[in-house]
Amino acid sequence: MKRVSIIVPEGEVIVSSIIPAIEIFTEVNTYLRRKQNNSEDHYKIELVGLSCKSEKYNGLITFKPTKTIDEVESTDLIIITAFSANQQKAIDLNKGFIPWIKKQRLNNNCEIASLCVGAFLLAETGLLNNRSASTHWAYAELFEKKYPMVNLVSELIITDENGIYTSGGAFSTLNLILYLIEKYNGREAAIWCSKMFEIEFDRNNQHQFTMFNGQKDHDDQAIKKAQVYIEKNYKEKILIDNLADILAMSTRNFIRRFKKSTLNTPSEYIQRVRVEVAKKTFESHKKGVYEVMFEVGYNDPKAFRDIFKKHTGLSPTEYKRKYNRYEAVEI
Repeated sequence: MKRVSIIVPEGEVIVSSIIPAIEIFTEVNTYLRRKQNNSEDHYKIELVGLSCKSEKYNGLITFKPTKTIDEVESTDLIIITAFSANQQKAIDLNKGFIPWIKKQRLNNNCEIASLCVGAFLLAETGLLNNRSASTHWAYAELFEKKYPMVNLVSELIITDENGIYTSGGAFSTLNLILYLIEKYNGREAAIWCSKMFEIEFDRNNQHQFTMFNGQKDHDDQAIKKAQVYIEKNYKEKILIDNLADILAMSTRNFIRRFKKSTLNTPSEYIQRVRVEVAKKTFESHKKGVYEVMFEVGYNDPKAFRDIFKKHTGLSPTEYKRKYNRYEAVEI
């Protein structure tokens, strides 16, 4: 029997990362009992907390841990669930889990899976250092600044490095749970669960859900001026040397400061601004791909397609077909 310890964090509980883990592993137990014609459960599922105090979500749903970390001497899989939007506050409230998680990993070779922003608590243990990890795209910039030793690959839905797993944002946690089921019990069991819960199988990229708002959470006022300039003039041909001249900087110094402040080079930032405008146009207008391409400052269809797919995981045509409000109504 594999022991699964699902963390119930202190503070605000994110229901969408706790209930699916319980439901899917419970369904696998049912599936395997039927297939193997016995009454044995494959998974022993426990809700683990720092105490057995009940935690509420928006005052509506109550979770009560079945065990405290002091009562769990050994487990096979720890699922670090997501918590409230204030990451530092959540980490402070839940730092008591950190030595227990590290002990389970280092002493018992326990596997660990973080769901969505649960990656922040996992990163606090140091177990993600020099490993790849994902988290919700909306928190990628904060995560990257806070944990520079972690190789953040925020476009991925799932990462797996020697028994330490992370998932992208929100309901992409479902895909990580299916991934674990496939790894532990085979593809047939995972497909069964995907059909029972109607989860899209083998989804591996969350780029198409990303919304780029510009990284302005920094104190370099000159770089903020450059960002505003790009956002206002994205249709034009923007030369990095000219932009540096406007700010009275050398090109090398400008690129260095821009990358330090935004985690993007100026060229990458221009691409992301143009792609975001293109996405919003595809979502709300009937304009064709070429028309939108010209409107956001591109003249080469192949270059536009390649850059768009790099940042969204979909071609312009695929994105338009999937998210355009008019085409959705017609379908």
